[in-house]
Amino acid sequence: MEINSFKKGLKDGIPICIGYFSVSFAFGIFAVESGLTVLQATLISLLNMTSAGQLAGVPIMANGTIMELVLSQLVINSRYSLMSVSISQKFSNKVKFFDKLVISFANTDEIFAVAHSNSGSVGKKYMYGLMLLPIIGWTSGTFVGGIAGNILPTIVVSALGLAIYGMFTAIVVPVAKKEKTTALCVVWAIFLSCCFRYIPALSIVPSGFTVIICAVVSSILFAILAPIKEEKSEETENG
Repeated sequence: MEINSFKKGLKDGIPICIGYFSVSFAFGIFAVESGLTVLQATLISLLNMTSAGQLAGVPIMANGTIMELVLSQLVINSRYSLMSVSISQKFSNKVKFFDKLVISFANTDEIFAVAHSNSGSVGKKYMYGLMLLPIIGWTSGTFVGGIAGNILPTIVVSALGLAIYGMFTAIVVPVAKKEKTTALCVVWAIFLSCCFRYIPALSIVPSGFTVIICAVVSSILFAILAPIKEEKSEETENG
């Protein structure tokens, strides 16, 4: 069964839109506090749609180099290429190459999950509807947050600025509680980050490269020490 209703896509995208507005509101405050203008912060959200990438990218834009920015975004956002390959298997035959290119722009974790939760294949009208409100929510939240950062008292701005870090904590903690290996990987990444922060010989490494090193080293280490075992299919087991 193919789901190809633009209206249904809009409806399914409402919760994502609301969540994105609150998170991007905090990002807008963070970006303006880091030295960007409201317009620059808004354009970043409009043209990127990647919360982790944007959060890591803003400090590099302020104090880092182009190479740091490119490498950090490559590492942080590499998962989207895998998600795009996966979601493309969900599309109906009527979704053409150009449509896939457009849809890939907003193939975020939440949109990917909602699209995959539907039984049967999904069409381009549904995907366009599913994308629209989250894009608006993410962009408008950044704009409003950027303006609020210039108006609200400093103590309120500082408190709201912590919200975006809380979002990442909320993403990591549930998975870490279920998977011991993930928890250990997180702890190791934190340990490495502290080393780069407090050891004089390592503290000279730019923050952008620190993110890359901690992420890549931790991922490779635990991929070697605790690889995820592939589940055998029923056919293989019975055969």
